[in-house]
Amino acid sequence: MDDVLVTGLGALSPLGAGTDAFWRGMHAADTAPLRVPDPLAHMDHPLMYLVPEADVPDGPEEQDGLPLGRGSRFALAAAREAVLDAGLAGPPAPDTGRNRGRGAAQDTGQDAGRDRGRDTAQDAERDTGQDAGRDGVRDAGRDAGPDAPRAGLDPRGGLDPRRVAVALSSGMGDTDLHEGWWTGQAPASGRWAPAFPVASVVGGWFGAQGVNTCVSNACAASGYALSVAADLIRSGEADVVIAGGAEAYSRVALGCFNRLGAIDPERCRPFSAERRGTVFGEGAAVLVLESAAHARARGARTVYGRLAGAGWSCDAYHATAPEPSGAQIERAMREALREAGAGDGAGPGGLGFVMPHGTGTELNDVVESRVLGALAPRTPLYSVKALIGHTGGAAGAFAALAAMLVLHHKTLPPNVPIGEPDPECAVPLPSGSAPMTGGYGLVNAYAFGGNNISLVFGEAAA
Repeated sequence: MDDVLVTGLGALSPLGAGTDAFWRGMHAADTAPLRVPDPLAHMDHPLMYLVPEADVPDGPEEQDGLPLGRGSRFALAAAREAVLDAGLAGPPAPDTGRNRGRGAAQDTGQDAGRDRGRDTAQDAERDTGQDAGRDGVRDAGRDAGPDAPRAGLDPRGGLDPRRVAVALSSGMGDTDLHEGWWTGQAPASGRWAPAFPVASVVGGWFGAQGVNTCVSNACAASGYALSVAADLIRSGEADVVIAGGAEAYSRVALGCFNRLGAIDPERCRPFSAERRGTVFGEGAAVLVLESAAHARARGARTVYGRLAGAGWSCDAYHATAPEPSGAQIERAMREALREAGAGDGAGPGGLGFVMPHGTGTELNDVVESRVLGALAPRTPLYSVKALIGHTGGAAGAFAALAAMLVLHHKTLPPNVPIGEPDPECAVPLPSGSAPMTGGYGLVNAYAFGGNNISLVFGEAAA
C-alpha cells in the first residue's frame, strides 16, 4: 500500500500566524487565556485562547456571494500556507469581480510581517535543515487584503484538480456570523449562509474538484477528517487532500460549557491536580496529505512525515461522559499502532511521543492516563491543549500539526507547566526539550457521543 505523506503544513493559532510561530510557541511554553472581547458574554468564565488581533485575517468577507465568518477565514489562512508550503499553489487567478474581500497577497514572503520573528525563525531553520522554499510560506494568511485574487492549484507537474480533495472539520463553523445577526451586533445579511462552509470555501478557493467534505463530530472531527483524507488517497479516489480543522470563538459554545461547569477559571491544565475543566482555543491547522507516488512524480520539496495508522471506535456509553474503563479508546490506540507497525520503546520502530486528548476535565484525563499507562508507560506526552487550549473541532488537526513538527525537527518541546500533577494521571509530561527517541507519534482525539480516533504519524522514509 502506498504511503500517505504530509507535504505541507499551515497554521493560524493563539501563538500567531504560521507554522514557524507555532513551533516557536511550542518551545516558549508560556501562554494564557484572555477574556473574550464580547460585551454579550454574560457567563462566569468568559475565557479563551484567542488568535492575536494582529494576526486575524481581514478578509475575505465573502466568497461567490457567500458571507464568511471567522472560522472560514481561519481555514483559508491555514490552507493557503499549507498549499504554498507543499509547492502546489498556482499563480493568482484573474479577478472576475467575484473576489471582493479575498485573502492574502501572493508574495507573502516579502511583506513587512515577514520580519516579525525573523531571527528566531532563521535559527529554527538552521537547526532543522528546512529548505529555502519555506521562505515564501510564512504568515501566508495573515495580511489578507481586500482585493487579493484567489489562488488556484499549480497544473505544472501533472496536478489534476479532479484528484485534489478537501476534508476539513469544525465544531461550530461560522456560527459567529449567525450570533452577530441574532443579536444585532452585525448588519443583517440578505443572503442565506450555512453554518459549516469551511471545506467548500477552501475547495472553491483552490479549485479543488475532488471529494469535498466537512466533518463535524465534535472534538474528534479533525482527527476523523485526516483519517478520511488518508482513506481517499489509499482507495485511489484522490492524489492530494487538503485536510485539517478550524474553530473560532462562539458565544453559544462558550456559554454552554460555562453552564455545564466545565470551564477552568484560570487556564487549560490537563492532568493537573488543580484542573477544574477545559478552556477553549481558536484557530486553524491544515495539512496537505499526498500519495507517495504522486509526491515522487512531482518532486515534492519537503516531506514532513507520513500518516501511518488510524483507529476509530465509539464508547456507545453516554452523550458527554467517557466510558470509565477506557476500553474503546484503548481499542482505537491499539488499532492505529498495529496499522502503523509501531512498537513501544526507543528506536526507529518505536513510539517516541504521544499527543493526548487530555482536556483538563476530571474523568477524561484520568481515563486516558490509565490506558496510556498500560499501553505506553514510558512514552512522553506533549499537551497541545495546555499550550493553546481546547480547539474543539480543530484539536486533532493541531495535535497532528504538532506531531509533524516534532517528527520533522526530531525534538520534543517542553510542556507548558501545569502545576502539581494529579496522582491519578501518572503520565510523563517533560518540562524540558528532549531529542525524539522513537520514529512514531500517537495522536488522540475524543468527542461527545463517545467518538474516538487515534492516529499514528511516522518519520518520512529515508
